[in-house]
Amino acid sequence: MSLTRAWRGAYVAIAPTWLRVEPLSSPLSPLILASLDSGEAAVIQLALEQNIVRVCLDELKGRRAAAAAGLQVIGSLGMIIRAKTLGLIPEARLLIEKAMSEGVFYHPNLVQQVLNALGE
Repeated sequence: MSLTRAWRGAYVAIAPTWLRVEPLSSPLSPLILASLDSGEAAVIQLALEQNIVRVCLDELKGRRAAAAAGLQVIGSLGMIIRAKTLGLIPEARLLIEKAMSEGVFYHPNLVQQVLNALGE
């Protein structure tokens, strides 16, 4: 897979060639930015602009706002579960542990339930 690399501060951004960055057609509303961070707000606004039905959000405020806007919400754990059940990844545990080592918080009981459900 060919990767595009660009420096962003102290991190190297790596994007697969199939990934497209889509700009918003209008600036983020100050009203929504008062309750959500810019990333969550952008995800919801872009989904509404482009008639996208499902979004991936983990933060409770963002999930509630997306649901109130009529969007279906899946979290990162849900995406990992789906990838495992579709056979796209061999094991969920490694991805979950990697996310947690990078600072993502999942409740330990939830992680155990997910892993048990997946037979890991």
